[in-house]
Formats: sequence, C-alpha cells, structure tokens
Amino acid sequence: MSLTPEATEELEILCTTLKSSLKQYPDFPQPGILFEDILPIFASPSLHTGLIRALEIHLTAAHPPTLTPPFAGVDVVVGLEARGFLFGPSLALKLGAAFVPVRKAGKLPGDCVKVGYQKEYGEDFFEMQSGAIKEGSRVVIVDDIIATGGSAEAAEMLVTMCGGTVVEFCFLMELGFLKGRDKLTAPVFTLLTGQE
Repeated sequence: MSLTPEATEELEILCTTLKSSLKQYPDFPQPGILFEDILPIFASPSLHTGLIRALEIHLTAAHPPTLTPPFAGVDVVVGLEARGFLFGPSLALKLGAAFVPVRKAGKLPGDCVKVGYQKEYGEDFFEMQSGAIKEGSRVVIVDDIIATGGSAEAAEMLVTMCGGTVVEFCFLMELGFLKGRDKLTAPVFTLLTGQE
C-alpha cells in the first residue's frame, strides 16, 4: 500500500524537522568517526511525537491491519539495546503492538534464546526472553542506526528462533557505505538520510 499525497507531505515535513534537530560530533567516540546524535529528538516532546508519527505513517501504510486472517499489521516491535529502547515502546503503543527488548547477554531474567554477532572488535551476544514472541507474530525490528548490520541480523535470528516473522527493519539513519542492509532478509526502511 502506498502513502496518500497528504501522508507523503506530512512525512516529508516531519523528516525535515527531525533531521534538522540532530547534532553531529566529529571524531567521537574515536578519530575518523562522525557521530550522529539523536538525543535532541527525545529532549523535545514535539520532536519525539513527530518521530513516532513519522514511523507510524510509514508502518501503517506498509503493513496495514486487516479484519481477516492473517490480520496483517504489526504484532510486535522489537527494540535493540540501547537506543531502540528510546522509541520502540512508544511506537509499539501507537501501533497497538507488543514491545520486546533485545539485550546484551546476561541482562534478561528467565529462559532466553541467544545468538552471537560480529562487532568491529570481536564478538558479542544478544538475547531475547523465550516465549516473548508468539508463533506467527509479525515483527518490526527498530534501532537508531544501521551500520554493519550485525546486531540487526542477530535480532532477526532471535525473532525467527522464537517463531516470529520479521516483516521490516526500521532505522532512523543508515551508514550506507557499510552496506549493513545486505545482511538482512526483510525490507529495510530508513527514516532520515544518513552519511554516505
């Protein structure tokens, strides 16, 4: 399903406003890296609301709920530690979906499923509570930035291990030159233009 002209215009205005609020920090956290700071969005209630609205516009058009099986829509929003936690729960509420966190190993209680993924300087592990996602759930995975795609790929594996289906990945920004989306099997949506 495509956006109406009104929704397209609203989304464009929201994206322009959100993008202009970001701050950049050269050489952070190390030389040669240009850090995109999304925290100003969350310091402003109107910007935070605008962010959730922008993602809602996209997701309800891309995955409209239906009254008949398979009911489509989005059943679960999965947020990646840590910045996916900043907007994932609010987005889930807006969509009428559940929110499930993916955390670094050892941070969640109870039985968990676990996968390893490659980082720039070695391997790390992500976990999700077993049973947090019901079999057949339609899942959107959210995070602030996609870079190499390793953490998003690991989250997709966790969702699949729990019986869910990732219908889309949503990121605020993308470092396209790192080609992280190439690792992912579901469609990737990036709200704001990122570094090339």
